[in-house]
Amino acid sequence: MVLLSKITEDAIVDNLKKRYMDDYIFTYIGPVLISVNPFKQMPYFTDREIELYQGAAQYENPPHIYALTDNMYRNMMIDGENQCVIISGESGAGKTVAAKYIMGYISKVSGGGSKVQHVKEIILQSNPLLEAFGNAKTVRNNNSSRFGKYFEIQFSRGGEPDGGKISNFLLEKSRVVSQNENERNFHIYYQLIEGASAQQREALGIMTPDYYYYLNQSGTYKVDGTNDSKDFQETMEAMQVIGIPGDIQTQVLQIVAGILHLGNISFIEAGNYGQVESTDLLAFPAYLLGIDPNRLQDKLTSRKMDSKWGGKSESINVTLNQEQANYTRDALAKALYARLFDYLVESINKAIQKPYEEFSIGVLDIYGFEIFQRNGFEQFCINFVNEKLQQIFIELTLKAEQEEYVQEGIKWTPIEYFNNKIVCDLIENKLNPPGIMSVLDDVCATMHAKGEGADGTLLQKLQAAVGTHEHFNSWNSGFVIHHYAGKVSYDINGFCERNRDVLFPDLIELMQSSEFNFIRSLFPENLNTDKKGRPTTASSKIKKQANDLVNTLMKCTPHYIRCIKPNETKRPKDWEESRHQVEYLGLRENIRVRRAGFAYRRLFSKFLMRYAILTAETWPCWRGPEQQGVLHLLRSVNMDNDQYQMGRTKVFVKNPESLFLLEEMRERKFDTFARIIQKAWRKFIARKKYEQMREEASDILYNSKERRKNSINRNFVGDYLGLEQRPELRQFLAKRERVDFADSVNKFDRRFKSIKRDLILTPKGIYLIGREKVKKGPEKGQIKEVLKRKMEFGGISSVSLSTRQDDFFILHEAQYDSLLESNFKTEFLSLLSKRYEEVTKRKLTISFGDRLEFRVKKEGWGGGGTRIVVFQKGPGDVAQLKPGGKTLSVTIGDGLPKSSSRGPHNPQADITYSSPQKQGRPLQGGPPKLGSQRGPRPPAPNQYNQGNLDFLNVPDQGMKQRKMSIHQRPPPAPKPQPRPQGPRCRALYQYVGQDTDEISFEANDVLDLVKEDPSGWWTGRIGGKEGLFPGNYVEKI
Repeated sequence: MVLLSKITEDAIVDNLKKRYMDDYIFTYIGPVLISVNPFKQMPYFTDREIELYQGAAQYENPPHIYALTDNMYRNMMIDGENQCVIISGESGAGKTVAAKYIMGYISKVSGGGSKVQHVKEIILQSNPLLEAFGNAKTVRNNNSSRFGKYFEIQFSRGGEPDGGKISNFLLEKSRVVSQNENERNFHIYYQLIEGASAQQREALGIMTPDYYYYLNQSGTYKVDGTNDSKDFQETMEAMQVIGIPGDIQTQVLQIVAGILHLGNISFIEAGNYGQVESTDLLAFPAYLLGIDPNRLQDKLTSRKMDSKWGGKSESINVTLNQEQANYTRDALAKALYARLFDYLVESINKAIQKPYEEFSIGVLDIYGFEIFQRNGFEQFCINFVNEKLQQIFIELTLKAEQEEYVQEGIKWTPIEYFNNKIVCDLIENKLNPPGIMSVLDDVCATMHAKGEGADGTLLQKLQAAVGTHEHFNSWNSGFVIHHYAGKVSYDINGFCERNRDVLFPDLIELMQSSEFNFIRSLFPENLNTDKKGRPTTASSKIKKQANDLVNTLMKCTPHYIRCIKPNETKRPKDWEESRHQVEYLGLRENIRVRRAGFAYRRLFSKFLMRYAILTAETWPCWRGPEQQGVLHLLRSVNMDNDQYQMGRTKVFVKNPESLFLLEEMRERKFDTFARIIQKAWRKFIARKKYEQMREEASDILYNSKERRKNSINRNFVGDYLGLEQRPELRQFLAKRERVDFADSVNKFDRRFKSIKRDLILTPKGIYLIGREKVKKGPEKGQIKEVLKRKMEFGGISSVSLSTRQDDFFILHEAQYDSLLESNFKTEFLSLLSKRYEEVTKRKLTISFGDRLEFRVKKEGWGGGGTRIVVFQKGPGDVAQLKPGGKTLSVTIGDGLPKSSSRGPHNPQADITYSSPQKQGRPLQGGPPKLGSQRGPRPPAPNQYNQGNLDFLNVPDQGMKQRKMSIHQRPPPAPKPQPRPQGPRCRALYQYVGQDTDEISFEANDVLDLVKEDPSGWWTGRIGGKEGLFPGNYVEKI
């Protein structure tokens, strides 16, 4: 969105709408991800997308939450710094789903053993558990988080998630006892009612939801698209995975059901005193909570108070009125639920905690900004936390960025924006003037904090303390705050009561008398200690939690997801006016700062450390001032002067494309060095295995088959087709399927007619690939590769060979057999035997005889039948074939004796298992500065002169000597061409082609420029080869 021609709220909204209607729900403002809730399942969250975004630069693929997550993960690994992502937006904008996708992506791309997999499973299973107990349907969102959570995923230095920690904030306890119209209580209640087994229903006294007072106030029991019964099974499974014992799981459900039954205890006024209306309703909640019904009745209708007089204190019982009894019942229900929720969070933390911290990625999923018809104390706290998060966003993206330019001496024109610190101070200031929370705490400390009197006093004191504040107004029933997201009017009724958040000692004492250890453990207070000082209030708790959270986030490298809710109907493809969200999220200011500013900034030392590998002068370390080293690197890649500025301690790079150039060149350097290391390592490994493999291969034929001259000491190559450069053949294999053997062979049909096939052996089976002419469609008449047959190891019964020196072998398979001829049959059989034994756990049967029988494929109505191959002694070393009816006669001269074994090992002849050289490139070429590489040896003179023995020269002469693959015809003699007089260019850097349609060149090579393309990929010609190359690697001459 930084590229928008107009930067206005209307232009931003219009762009978001167009993308949304076309199912593009993600876009960027610089590094900030904008996400619009599609209200439907999108198709681009599969394993394919995970593979696509893993390790890719941000510009390579369309905007996606996976790109941001991968960037976080790689930054953590590269820079060794903790990361966090702040997901913000109003309720129903899709924050919780975004957090799930982040955790799912990290789980998929990070490796690890069984312990790590267990941690991953707990991280993923924590979602359904916390959603069941912490989410609910509201008028704006069917799955609204009614608590905030900061999930820290902890990693080892190798990038494996091996621990974690959840911090939870301000669970909306009041929802347990009352809900607004068209809303529901927490999901777990409805899950239990719908999903409980018959046995559980009887044990817990489960009825229909309209029976329970705590559920029937709103009149809403079902949610579209939600299967409460299925979700209940997932919740129970999550408890199991997290490690909550079976007996505790039962007691968790008992508490949930006990709260429902507790809510049905109602009170009547009897002589100014509250009295339980139906004592029968006391028994079941008391049974479920393991307490005495009479004590429960007593504690709900009376309270013990400490009276101090003349230095003495005594306890007296005070009988409560109906209103106070209702309040006490609700306080007990809320306390039970909140403590149960804290237990579940602590259980998750215990299951994944690690004793020390290394790296971490934090995911903040917190309730969005809320404006309802009636906004109470909960909305006040929720909006305060969102105000603090907006302050972080401003501090780190708008304010900090502009201040940094000034500090570093960068030329900069300041951009105005609204700083919401003034609103945060209005709410949380302690003194001069005191903030709303301080005034609220004072009123609660000096008054009884019950009833309308305290709330009225609070409103008067607020008017006196902050009445003149430009972001505050009062009205007859409450007050208005001008938040960053708009004006919100708060109803003062219930503020003091909910802020006090005190659980009377009588109720704690009651629950400590439970017969269940688990319930007693939820109330660990020591009631015998003297209480000193003010009790902690709800507002002071949330203020401390919010400031602790801010401190935690400020220690991490932050990333942002700004979520937008397109409509209130919760329907896909329905766009309503969303301008207010664009305004309060500050998207316009963000775009202006990003457009005017610099995409990347780095300390000189860190920049040098990261890109030192690009030049010989900076690697392994730069000797001189750091600033000069950075300048040397930037000039070495020919970066334009207007693309960067040097600050006092940092370098600032303007466009992401300039940074991507640096990253791409760095990746290529590492890739080149990695290939050199891999090549050396493979060579070493191959040499170690060389003797063993040839020994095993010889043993297969030893004393059973004559050997061809000069074949006993032949080197093994494995891939004789060069599959790395053959995508038309690789298409039939899985993406990372390893190739053990690949060769072009002769395959004989039922009439003994020979046809070429490409034979490929992998750990998954044997592939036979042929070619056919396309008969219809746009490619009609073209020759295309076709998979003719794939044989699984389990279907192969045996292999048959003759006793003579020929190259024939028969693969016997369950359906029909294949008669093949390959110069490299010994190598193939050796590798096939190994793979066969690995997969089937039994040895491959190999039989020898001079009369071999094989079954042919059934065709049409005719039967398959069998064919015979007879081997006879004849002249010469080249097999002579004579088909006759159903028999093929093969005559060939004597080879070396069956007991022949290989000669002494010659290390100079060893060649690694690797692909042949790229076609069209000289074999003696190699990476620069590798003078130690040997060029190819000339072929040994053919002292036997017995037919074409070119195959004996493999691999020193490479696959080009062998023209066995069908599609490779000998090229016609090149015609002399006049030297092109068109435009030319000189290479600034070495470039190694990464694909078959790219060309490679060294620094200072001169290329003929065939075509310039706006995409940056130009077409050129060098050494007679034409192909693509990046235009920023050359300069025109």
